[in-house]
This record gives sequence, structure tokens and C-alpha cells, in this order.
Amino acid sequence: MEERTRAYLRGRFRDHYRRTEITPPPGANEREWGFIPWTEGPDTTMVRHRSLLELGDLSEFLVRKRPQHVYFSAGRFRDPGASSMQEKDWQSADLVFDLDADHLPSVTLGEDTYAEMLAKCKDALWRLLEFLENDFGFEDLEIVFSGGRGYHVHVRDENIVHLEREHRREIVDYVRGIGLEFESLIETETVAGLGRKTPTERRTLEIEGGWGARTHAHLMAYLDDLLALDDEDALERLQEFDGIGEGKATATLNAARNNREQLEAGNVTVHTAIAQLAERFATRAVEQDNAPIDEPVTTDTNRLIRLPGSLHGGSGLKTVRLERDEIDAFDPLDDAVPDTFRGHEITVDVTDGGEVELGGDSFTVSEGDQSLPEYVAVFLMARGRAEKEKE
Repeated sequence: MEERTRAYLRGRFRDHYRRTEITPPPGANEREWGFIPWTEGPDTTMVRHRSLLELGDLSEFLVRKRPQHVYFSAGRFRDPGASSMQEKDWQSADLVFDLDADHLPSVTLGEDTYAEMLAKCKDALWRLLEFLENDFGFEDLEIVFSGGRGYHVHVRDENIVHLEREHRREIVDYVRGIGLEFESLIETETVAGLGRKTPTERRTLEIEGGWGARTHAHLMAYLDDLLALDDEDALERLQEFDGIGEGKATATLNAARNNREQLEAGNVTVHTAIAQLAERFATRAVEQDNAPIDEPVTTDTNRLIRLPGSLHGGSGLKTVRLERDEIDAFDPLDDAVPDTFRGHEITVDVTDGGEVELGGDSFTVSEGDQSLPEYVAVFLMARGRAEKEKE
């Protein structure tokens, strides 16, 4: 990035912060702060181990330093400005989740557009929130668009902020479905069958919530699809599973037709073939319903995370706090465009052209000198795809 470009972005970031009120996180004075300035060269140098007391008033600091990126720690400390983690004296930490479109298995890098990547990341966000709210019952959540490729969720429930790394790892494993065992989803009870001398065991999927409910939903959807087919096609589809031949396929289809009430209740002992099928759908539930979070972020009790309300130096977009009922309607490539950069054009030298979806519009940007809406130009400069030209 050329000095003229850096100087322009520094100046416009300062203009943005002059007209923007930033709300700090709870316990801001107990957190470590860090930032990346607009420095020359390819390497980014983090300035960290700062307390808010050292930075001063947050709004004044942002105007004065107009950083490329600014962060605060998930952890809270007795002495957040100390130069070593031991000296900081850790007290507690938010439970932070990071969803990054670059890491999603559903995203195809080089093929999916930026907008498509972010849409898939929002789908993953909904899955994560289902785990946090329904499975764990967390209530104190802060949802944030990162300004770049995804979303952050901060959990600040009092009963989890003191968890150590190994306990946070267990939460990670749960939302990722790591190490999930089918037997852990099954409740077993002994029942006496009418006219039988020997009691039998009834095995039932837990269907009230959690991975059991997810497995059950996939199983029932599959069985409904089977019943919509003619018998020949249904039997052929069942036999696509390893270990299910014609006999088990026929038994499964009969059970789907004749034992609907039991299946809806989660009973997998209506036939051994149903139990085998349910176990396969536990694996499918993990593959399709897990929350593909960036695992090290959640287990790190000292992690620095991007400040909501600040600008992302790699995109020029805002880091936006979101209420839960705002998520569906939120368009990151429009709603996160700063008002500061709207309403006028500037001249830039584009070195890497192509399609740009931003500000509710789509632009085909060619290489060379041209005049573009400032928010598009800032995005390209921040991404290293354009340099500032003299007006």
C-alpha cells in the first residue's frame, strides 16, 4: 500500500470516528486493549498490552490514532496493562465465538462471491445461536458482524465467565459435534410386553432438544421422503446405505408406514434396521447442523477480539452490533457501509478489478484510473486492490 493511500485512509477513518459514538464493552477498564496502526510495509504490527486508562477516552483515542484495527480482550484482569499475561492476573473472560466465512465447509473459495460467503456465514450464525440459546440456555449474548468475513458472538452469562480453557473446550466439542456418540442420545427402559414372559428394552432417542432432536429430525425427514416414493425407488434408496440389504430395507419401509406414532416418539426399537438408520443420521446431523466456529478463539481466555462500532481496516466496513431480531434483515454489504463514505466519488488506480457488491449495488470495476463511490474505493484500497490517485 502506497503512502498516499495510507494517508487517505487514516484521514477518512479519523473523519468517521469524529462523527461516531463508540460504546465500549462491559468492564472496559479491566480488559487489555490493542490496535494495529497504518504502518508502512507488508507486516502488520499489533500494539497491545494497553489498558483503557493508558489509551484515555476511547472516542478521543480513535480520533487521535485512527487505527487500522482496534481490539479488546475477552479476558478481564486486575492489571490489564501489564506486559505479561501472568502479571495481568486473569479474573474472568467472555465466552467468544468466531464464525469466519473462509473456514466454513459450505464455502467454496474462488467460486463463492463475498455476498454468498457472508450469506452462508449467517446461516451458520443461526445454528450457533440455536446451540447457545436452546441447548445451553445462555441469555447474555452480544452478536456482532465482524466487518470482514463473518460474525462474533460474546456470551457474558455470570455462570460461564470463570470457566477455564478445558471447560470451554467441552462447549466447543458440543457445538461442533466432536466425539458425539450415538448411545449418549439414547434413553433405555425395560418394558414388559403384553403376553410376554421376558421383559424387553425400549430404546428411545431424546427428542426434546440437543443432538438427539437434531438426529430425530433428520431421520423423520428421510423417512417422509421415502414414503413419497414408490416402493421400488424407496427400497433402492435404502439399500444405498452399507449394511442395509433388501430385507432390512423392506422392514424399514414397513416400519415407516405402520409404526409412525412410535417413530415420532423417538422409539428406535420398532426394528433393528431403524436403529441402524438412526445411528447413521446422528452422523449426518453432526455434518449438517454443527456450528463451524473457529475453535481456538473460544478456548482462548485472553483472546483479543474486534471492537464493535470500529472500522475494519481490511474492508472499510463497520463492525456492527446486532439485536437478535435484526439478523434476518441485516445486509452486511449495505448496512455496514459507513455513512461517512457515502454520497461522493473519489479517484483511484485499480490494480485488481472485478465484481464488487457493496452499498446495495453491484459494480463491475475495471483496472486503471477511475472515479468510484468512495465506499467502493475504500473497500478496494483496504483490500489492496487499488491505490489512491490525486483528485
